Amino acid sequence: MSPGSRGRLGHSPGVVAAVVGFVLMTANLRIAIAALSPVLPQIQSSFGLSSAMAGLLTTLPVVCFGAVAFAVPAMRRRASDHVLLAGALGALIAGIALRLAPSVLALFAGTVVLGAAIALSNVVLPSVVRAEFATRIPLMMGLYSMALSAGAAAGAGLTVPFERALGIDWRPALGLWGLPAAIALGVWLGEVKRHRRRNPAHRPGASRHDIAEASASRRLWRDPLAWSVTGFMGLQSLGFYAALAFVPTLYQSHGLSAARAGWLLSFSNFPAILASLFAPLVARRMGRGDVAVTVAVACCAAAFLALAIDPVPLAYVWMTLLGLGQGAAIALALSFIVLRSPDPAHAARLSMMAQGCGYLLASLGPLLLGIMHDVANSWSPAMYLLGALLVPELAFGLRAASDRVVGGASPGGARAVRAKMAR
Repeated sequence: MSPGSRGRLGHSPGVVAAVVGFVLMTANLRIAIAALSPVLPQIQSSFGLSSAMAGLLTTLPVVCFGAVAFAVPAMRRRASDHVLLAGALGALIAGIALRLAPSVLALFAGTVVLGAAIALSNVVLPSVVRAEFATRIPLMMGLYSMALSAGAAAGAGLTVPFERALGIDWRPALGLWGLPAAIALGVWLGEVKRHRRRNPAHRPGASRHDIAEASASRRLWRDPLAWSVTGFMGLQSLGFYAALAFVPTLYQSHGLSAARAGWLLSFSNFPAILASLFAPLVARRMGRGDVAVTVAVACCAAAFLALAIDPVPLAYVWMTLLGLGQGAAIALALSFIVLRSPDPAHAARLSMMAQGCGYLLASLGPLLLGIMHDVANSWSPAMYLLGALLVPELAFGLRAASDRVVGGASPGGARAVRAKMAR
């Protein structure tokens, strides 16, 4: 993208290619994880895994999201964001391939590799949005979260049908999802070449830059607004990944087939796609992010309560509410990372903090729910717990929605920063 086009969405081939590559990249960041849920009972049967061990398997990528996030700043000093994203796609393909081996160790190792790859992308992408699409942040973050939901829908809804249509077991069914990742890598490599033409010399960070970076990071860790963004990101992610891991299993425990249970989880992503696309835009148009946060949390609360009490009769209603709430919440959480940052450097640091700490918190969700199910032999207590965690999520979200930027800018400061970058 040329300097003159930076920060606005035009129709030049370079801009269109950047948007297409961005969407394909983000669509692959949830497929490999969502695809695991519908076949989780088959995996448990193959290896004799308990619900707690199954929860650990679904938790591993989220642990990687958090742990690897803290290593990203060092990587960004040695390579451009575009190159790092290409490397992340390559590692994602390798992790998917590793899970094809008939070994429980390979299954867990491949899950760690693809989780680390996604973690790198998670942290870098908000900085790319702030740098490349500064005046269209709500739209691009809406596309970002919409692509995440679409990828999750594909993984959850198509894995079992592919398995049955092709007459294969769960391993190659999971391996098929390496193909869209390979396509995304091919498209993104073209964007890497265009980026190198626009920026022929990438300058690694010098020691003086490292000192300034460390000082800025320390200030961020003391910023209450940064912690609010982090808390909201972490708690909404905890609810999302807990539901992603066990909603199909919950429905199968109520007598539904694996295909129908997987479809219900997939179906929830269709309203999530709409909510994730429009929530940031509506919040920006209304100037009231707090209203959007409240509606998102209320939808999730109704869904978790229904899943705890009687999930089957109105399953599509509850999955619609869950999708609307979680789709809006992830879109708002990602938008807050960018909108609460005054520049791309702050966006990268806040992204590291919010996603590093947030996903480490979220990683407790699937494991805790698996343990609770093993103890209570019921999914109801786990759903009640997810509902209770919505209370602090709402509190963090309302503060994160305030029109401020990290660093102590007064109300209206975020608008001033956006206006300055738009000029």
